[in-house]
Amino acid sequence: FPCQQNGEVAQEKKTYCDHPSCKSHQVHILSQYKKGKESTFAQGRRRYDEKQSGYGGQTKPIFRKKAKTTKKIVLKLKCSKCALTHQVVLHRCKTFEMVAETHKKQKSPKLSSKSFSRVPTIDRKQE
Repeated sequence: FPCQQNGEVAQEKKTYCDHPSCKSHQVHILSQYKKGKESTFAQGRRRYDEKQSGYGGQTKPIFRKKAKTTKKIVLKLKCSKCALTHQVVLHRCKTFEMVAETHKKQKSPKLSSKSFSRVPTIDRKQE
């Protein structure tokens, strides 16, 4: 899914669903992935809390040299037929927005050669 220049993505997308009941292109509803709440009982969190407790101040380094100004956008695609979800990573963009299909910017229609009126040509032989 290429992200447009201004970071707009449609709310629905027809793409392949790998579920055994589908195995074909279906309409998917798109939503932006958000990080869930951290568990206080995870092994790393328990280890860190135990190390931090008591005297001695900060025991582990706190990262302060952030280099990136943007994050990669992750989309969750949910199949409208079987409700199977899978994720797709987009490129980095500063602003990101989910847009309804009707609000998307429409391209100007291309002019065909038939749309121009023809100028009558003068036959010099008849004169």
